[in-house]
Amino acid sequence: MSIETTMTRAWQRQAIWLWLLLPISWLYALLMLLRHQAYKIGVFASYRAPIPVMVIGNITVGGSGKTPLIIALVRHLQQQGIKVGVISRGYGGDSSQMPALVMPDSLPSVVGDEPCLIVNMTGAAMAVCPNRQQAITTLLETYPDLQLIIADDGLQHYALQRAIEWIVVDAARGFGNKQLLPTGFLREPMSRLKGANVIYHQKTDASSVNNDESDSNSSVTERLTMHLQPDDLELLWSSSDQTDGLVIVNAVAPEKGNQVHAVSGIGYPQRFFDTLNSLDLNVIPHSYPDHYDFSLAELLQYSEHPIIVTSKDAVKIRALLVQATINQTLNDEYEELVNRLWVLPVTAVLSDSCYEQLAQQLQAVNIAINSK
Repeated sequence: MSIETTMTRAWQRQAIWLWLLLPISWLYALLMLLRHQAYKIGVFASYRAPIPVMVIGNITVGGSGKTPLIIALVRHLQQQGIKVGVISRGYGGDSSQMPALVMPDSLPSVVGDEPCLIVNMTGAAMAVCPNRQQAITTLLETYPDLQLIIADDGLQHYALQRAIEWIVVDAARGFGNKQLLPTGFLREPMSRLKGANVIYHQKTDASSVNNDESDSNSSVTERLTMHLQPDDLELLWSSSDQTDGLVIVNAVAPEKGNQVHAVSGIGYPQRFFDTLNSLDLNVIPHSYPDHYDFSLAELLQYSEHPIIVTSKDAVKIRALLVQATINQTLNDEYEELVNRLWVLPVTAVLSDSCYEQLAQQLQAVNIAINSK
């Protein structure tokens, strides 16, 4: 078991032994404070882009629903006629090939899985690089007419100045023991939420956020909320892919009561498993570390039942299948596998107050937009 998996499970169950790491958390807090102050007083230089930058991030380690939120925002802005681009550090990609533009045919192994998903879902202009300034420069060199840049993550990347900042909080997951890394899974203290624009990611049927600390943290009168709405299951290997030699034969989507393998390499896999359970599927969960690099041989072990994966994992698995068909390494066993691979897409549904807040913030930086 990897260290990441061990820590994630310990945070989830709030293991007692985590408190032994408290001195390390104190050191982390001190270094973080010194770093933040260094940027604030100008000891470390920060970059201001020539157009407004909107940062979408979180204060916790692990998934919070940030990527679906970005996809929803990009689509909304595109519908409003706003020319929007996206940048990311490209986690899981090859930093030696960055900065790089993300294209529809880009490989997750080069630019990262989340950037591939964002571009495939929105067609937005996007660049990746650990150095956000280089990512923005690369993006604007190719797309000089952009009006707004959304930064995927980067909340703690103070080398990048931002005009707008949204913090996503998973209301169902909460803040664990409310301690900084590594005792807890907070990247920044709870005080970071005070006066911030906080988007509370809650369950579809939740009428309110079950968190006592949250009420005083939002800077708007009406709470900003979102939830993830599951869409219909889709075959991972689509009909347009069948020209590459793999043919889908009589594939039937899993139905209520069916047993399925749920395979997930995302930051908080339990949310994925819970969603499948809510669809009345009999779930056999298989969790892997975030951004995990699957192999086709690894997936073969999940036999007999359909396999359901997240959209983020699907982009990597699809790339593996494409490469395998090019190399002509697939036998009947793999043909059978692709007939069992399904994807559960989700759509972020934002409250009206989110769109109203967005319109106000963009107007403040001279970008006109209609509220939803």
